[in-house]
Amino acid sequence: MSSIKENLNTILSQLPEHVTLVAVSKTKPISDLMTAYNAGQRVFGENKIQEMVEKYEQMPKDIEWHMIGHVQRNKVKYMAEFVSLIHGVDSLKLLKEINKQAKKHNRTIDCLLQIKIAEEDSKFGMSPDDALDLIASEDYSELKNVHITGVMGMATFTDNQSQIEEEFKRLKSTFDKLKAIDNSLHIISMGMSGDYQLAIECGSTMIRVGSSIFGSRNYSN
Repeated sequence: MSSIKENLNTILSQLPEHVTLVAVSKTKPISDLMTAYNAGQRVFGENKIQEMVEKYEQMPKDIEWHMIGHVQRNKVKYMAEFVSLIHGVDSLKLLKEINKQAKKHNRTIDCLLQIKIAEEDSKFGMSPDDALDLIASEDYSELKNVHITGVMGMATFTDNQSQIEEEFKRLKSTFDKLKAIDNSLHIISMGMSGDYQLAIECGSTMIRVGSSIFGSRNYSN
């Protein structure tokens, strides 16, 4: 079995310079995260706020924490003090709550708009049209403590590579339209352990990789 450090180095050696690797550490013990940290990894992604807060409190403070899961508005306050990037913003209501909590800590929180590109009903996200309306809206322009820096999407869980490619291209096309409205956008977060190479070919600038670094997850913990 290859080690976390070896896995990490293998993936990093394949990445173009402009692509950021988010090590998805959900359900993994702090010892595993520290192995990755000691190998040089500084960007970690969690999908549950409570788990991220616990790890933040126990780990070095030069880590960039990314919230990659679905965000409940009533839990934003727990991560507002330290979170670097929130990937899953799927409504103006959530953006307003993030803005409110960020203001309390006198900081600006970067956010990605989650676009629904998959066919599956289980996936969250906004339609491309709703995202365009949001970024051009007066409501968004009034929020001074959040900054939309790009988009995030999750492809359908399927072996059909052409479908995944089509969905990734849909996200890239949505990003291009949004960037025409706001030139500061620069992040396209797409691609996970099974499909990140295809995602990079389709324009991804940030990949979210868990099992290819840490091994398969144990959800019984």
